[in-house]
Amino acid sequence: MTRKIIHVDMDSFYASIEERDRPEIQGCPIAVGGSPDSRGVIATANYEARRYGVRSAISSARAVQLCPHLILIRADFDKYKTESQKIRGIFSEYTELIEPLSLDEAFLDVTDCTQCYSSATMIAFEIRGRIHKDTGLTASAGVAPNKFLAKIASDWNKPDGQKVIPPEDVDQFVRILPIEKIFGVGKVTAAKMKDLNLHTCGDLAKWSIEELLKHFGKWGGELFYLCRGIDERPVSPHREPKSLSVEYTYDEDLPDLESCIDRLPTLYTELLQRLEVDSQLRNKIRGLFVKVKFNDFQTTTLARTRYTSPSLDTYRELLVQAYARGERPVRLLGLGVRLISELDLEGLAVQLELFPESLIHEWKNWLASGT
Repeated sequence: MTRKIIHVDMDSFYASIEERDRPEIQGCPIAVGGSPDSRGVIATANYEARRYGVRSAISSARAVQLCPHLILIRADFDKYKTESQKIRGIFSEYTELIEPLSLDEAFLDVTDCTQCYSSATMIAFEIRGRIHKDTGLTASAGVAPNKFLAKIASDWNKPDGQKVIPPEDVDQFVRILPIEKIFGVGKVTAAKMKDLNLHTCGDLAKWSIEELLKHFGKWGGELFYLCRGIDERPVSPHREPKSLSVEYTYDEDLPDLESCIDRLPTLYTELLQRLEVDSQLRNKIRGLFVKVKFNDFQTTTLARTRYTSPSLDTYRELLVQAYARGERPVRLLGLGVRLISELDLEGLAVQLELFPESLIHEWKNWLASGT
């Protein structure tokens, strides 16, 4: 059976909430993020600010340079979570198969939904209308037979729009899809692909899986299927995160270790912001890791379980060790935390029954402290 997948993506979610709640700043360039004086980073920006080049993940200092009259607002994650829960409640009226990706986006599998005459297009339209009525916010949506295409489609007619890719149109749509639309293909990768005369997914589809693996490593295996519009990943509503991370693919390769270290504060600030979204995550951290992808697409990840509290110094230490494995230009950097799952906790609880009560008490205090 062909699946019906909807990807709903709120339009500049944090900034739109602030704009809604402060009528006096409506229509002004707005960004939500940290202070430009303390290596803060932009979490999101409204569309007025984006016209000046203000984007998420850039430093707040850079954002103010690009837009001197930018209104910079400190994030209020409790408020954003409340709005996200309202939106999640709307989703649940249509399907139980909801996979949140963050506070402002989610996949919905509406294959078996009988509302709106079982039309995924109409369901997406109705959900967007409900969101606007109940929250005053706008959302964009993509409708397609799989997650990969639905996510691409949701970005097609932003803001406050939607795009539908019917099953019978997948081949034609993907064939002419620019390679830049594939997740993970930034400017540097796109340039390298174009040097190989690869401009569209149709061009990639002419290559064998062996050729793709040779030029792009393990990622070549994913490209083989994605360039054909094939994505069998299910919508997973109960997926428990095993890690939380932020990563960035740079427009130009970082030439040396020093330039990589210079990028750490921005990544670190964004990671802390994501941890603030769910305060309980800090109590589940069981290790830290750094991810480095070199300019030849080889990737290395260095993790240390003895660290359970994120710090910039620790990530700098891990980055130095990870970079030493390749010592060549870097195209992607990532920072993250490993999380203890509920299954891990259950297993630990069983093991703790073998230990004295004093040790159990000590372990519980450690877990609660997150240190």
